[in-house]
Amino acid sequence: MASLALRPIISATAASTALATAGSRCCHATRPRRRRTIITCKAEPSGGNSTLELAAGAAGLASSATVAWSLYTLNTTGCGLPPGPGGALGAAEGVSYLVVAGLVGWSVTTKARTGSGLPAGPYGLLGAAEGVAYLTVAAIAVVFGLQFFQQGSIPGPLPSEQCFG
Repeated sequence: MASLALRPIISATAASTALATAGSRCCHATRPRRRRTIITCKAEPSGGNSTLELAAGAAGLASSATVAWSLYTLNTTGCGLPPGPGGALGAAEGVSYLVVAGLVGWSVTTKARTGSGLPAGPYGLLGAAEGVAYLTVAAIAVVFGLQFFQQGSIPGPLPSEQCFG
């Protein structure tokens, strides 16, 4: 944790040591002999669970990439991703759509509750995943709209013989 020194604009006239509260963190204000108050605080990068934020950011970015691949395949072939070995690729495709939807839902809920989006998280992964998830949702709307206007309907589940036969 890094220390941060803040210098107030207006000089304090309190006792030599005071306890000031900034948000949810406590800051100790000390008054040196020159009648200038120096406030030091421990800065926290996001204030949340960094392991959860790291995992959610990495999962969100990987899921957005999988959804982008799925949308490209859907737009070029009319079918989703092939099932893969044991259906693993098809399952990853479905889970990726759910992860992107969950990330956008988490972001909207946080925005409504706090007035700002998700924190950046470690290495900025959660913030990046949030932005990419919104772009992915826009791409979903575009590709599904193109499918609707070209084919007359939004693609539904097709028999695997028709797509991957």
